[in-house]
Amino acid sequence: PVEVEALASKGTSAVGIDLGLKDLATLSTGERIELPRWYRNMEARIAAAQRAKKKKQVRKLHAKVKAQRSDFLHKASTNLVREHGAIFVGNVNASGLAKTNMAKSVLDSGWGMLKTMLQYKGNDAGRIVEVVNERYSTQACSSCGSVSGPKGLKQLVVREWDCPDCGVHHLRDVNAAKNILACGLTRPSAGTTKETCHV
Repeated sequence: PVEVEALASKGTSAVGIDLGLKDLATLSTGERIELPRWYRNMEARIAAAQRAKKKKQVRKLHAKVKAQRSDFLHKASTNLVREHGAIFVGNVNASGLAKTNMAKSVLDSGWGMLKTMLQYKGNDAGRIVEVVNERYSTQACSSCGSVSGPKGLKQLVVREWDCPDCGVHHLRDVNAAKNILACGLTRPSAGTTKETCHV
């Protein structure tokens, strides 16, 4: 894998990051980082090699997936550290989700690897990188703080919503990223406190 060094240019902006399975990350700026789904794209070839008992080929395919994931995440983390002076990431429970029917997608996403890369590259470059409590981040309106957004697993399909209290229209993931940013800047969204924001 190719490791890309964080450049010394000083980013001054602060950004919140909501990690996901549709996109790898959605930023509080509205920018999205794609999720290439490295394993999913190689899954059929790996399964065929396993059925044919071609162990060497299976190892090579798994290594290729790992290298592709690592290369992409190195580049994405380097760009984020280069462009922003403070980075706040939601504390999504990857290990918990890895035990659900979303396990393959969660493991393929590389959330943990991305957070690790952001932290050590951020430290090397003198940036602030923190993991913050993302509780209520998808439900709270980032404009007025009202906890009025879609709730529960059944409403995960709701990707846009209007706040009934202030009328602002939200894209679910961007709104969550804005709340994560607010939490990182110790301006907690509804349902959180300064103490519960940081983990």
